Amino acid sequence: PEAGSHPHPVNYAEVHIELKPRSEWGGIKTKEDLENVIKARLKEFPGVQLNFTQPIQNAFDELLSGVRAQIAIKVYGEDLDLLRQKAEEIRNAIDLVPGLVDLSAEQSFGQPQIQVIANRGACARYGVSVNQIMDIVELAVGGDVIDNIYLNTRRFGIHMRFQEAFRSDASAIENILVPTLKGTVIPLVQVAEVKMVTGPIQINREKNRRRWIVQGNVRGRDIGSVVADIQSVVAEKVEIPDGYTVEYGGQFENQQRAMKRLSVIVVLVMILVFVMLWLSFGVPRHAAIIFTMVPLSVIGGVFGLGLLGEYLSVPASVGFIALFGMAMLDGMVMVSCFNGFREHGLSVKDAVEKGSMTRLAPVLITTLTTLLGVMPLLLATGIGADVQRPLATVVVFGLVTSTLLTLFVIPSVYSWVESYHEKT
Repeated sequence: PEAGSHPHPVNYAEVHIELKPRSEWGGIKTKEDLENVIKARLKEFPGVQLNFTQPIQNAFDELLSGVRAQIAIKVYGEDLDLLRQKAEEIRNAIDLVPGLVDLSAEQSFGQPQIQVIANRGACARYGVSVNQIMDIVELAVGGDVIDNIYLNTRRFGIHMRFQEAFRSDASAIENILVPTLKGTVIPLVQVAEVKMVTGPIQINREKNRRRWIVQGNVRGRDIGSVVADIQSVVAEKVEIPDGYTVEYGGQFENQQRAMKRLSVIVVLVMILVFVMLWLSFGVPRHAAIIFTMVPLSVIGGVFGLGLLGEYLSVPASVGFIALFGMAMLDGMVMVSCFNGFREHGLSVKDAVEKGSMTRLAPVLITTLTTLLGVMPLLLATGIGADVQRPLATVVVFGLVTSTLLTLFVIPSVYSWVESYHEKT
C-alpha cells in the first residue's frame, strides 16, 4: 500500500477502471455483461480471484467487516489447517446458491517456508541453547547490523549475512556451523531439523481469535435471502467442530442492523403520530381513520418493488416512511374538511359528499407535484441510481395507489364510523 491507512497484503491489488461511454461498448449491453467478459478473459491466469466492486462501495464494505465484498463468512478457530479446510468446504457447499457471485476463499496459504525445529535433547547434549540456534539462523539468512560507519554527519550501518550459496536452501542451512559449550563447532543439522514446508502467508486475527474468510457479492437477488440460503446450506452440509464458530458479515450485517433499528423507530414514530392526531382532532376515531392510509399506501409500494425487480432495502424502507407521512397528510386534509362541514350543520352524508368534491383537486394536485418531483429519481441511470431507485419506486407507486384509495376509502370509512357513532 502507498499509505499506512490502507494496509493490504502483498498478494492484493486494486485496479480502477474508467469505463467508456455505453455507445462504445460494442455488443456489451450492461455492466454485469462487462464483468462477465472481463472475468472470462482473466480466468486463464491461475491463482487469481476477482471481486468486482466500486470505489465508494469497496471502502464501505471494508469499513463494515474488514472484507472488500458484500458478504463475508468468517470462520473462527485455532488450527489454521482446519480453518482453511472448513472455509473451502463452505465455499464448495454454497457455490451454487442463486445470486451469489465472485465467490472466493481467503488466499492466505501457499507461502514456501524453511522451518528450523530445535532438537532439545541434542541441544542439551552439546550445550547449545535454542535461542543461540535461532540467533545464528537469523544472522545467516536475514542478516544483522553489526556496527556503524560515520562519514562526516552521515551514519551507515554495516549489515552482515551469509553469502547466497550458504543460505539459499534447506541443505545449505543445515550445514551452518553452531558453536558448542566445549568450544567446537557442529553442523546445524545435528541439533535441529531443517525442512521445506508450505505455510500461511499471513495469520489474520479478529476478536482475539484466528479467522479465515469466504467472501462473495450478490447479483440479481436481495442480500437477505441469499444469506438465508447460505446459512441453510452451511448448517446442512458443513460440520463445524467444537470450539469453531461461523459468523456472517458485510453489507448483510449492516442491513440487518439498520432494519432492526428502523423497526423500532417506525413503531415509536407511529405511536407518537397517532397521539398527535388524537390531540389535534380531539377524538381517537378520527386519528384511526387517518391511520387506515398506512396499509393502503403499502400496497402500491410493494407492487412497485415487485414490478421493477427491486428489493426491500434500507433506501426502500426510508421510502416507505416518507410515503406514510404523505399518505396520512392526504387523510388529514380529507377528515379536516369533513369535520369543518359538519360543524356548519351538514349531515354526515352531505359533509362527506361535499368534502370529497372540494378536496378532490387539492389532493390530486399535491400528489401530482410530488410525483413529478420524484420521477427523475426513478428514471435515473447515473451514479447513485441504485440507491435512489428503490426509494423513488416506493414513493411513486405508493402515492398513486394511496391517493386513489384516499378518495374512495377515507370517505367510506369516515361515513361508516361517524354514522355508527351517532347511533350509539
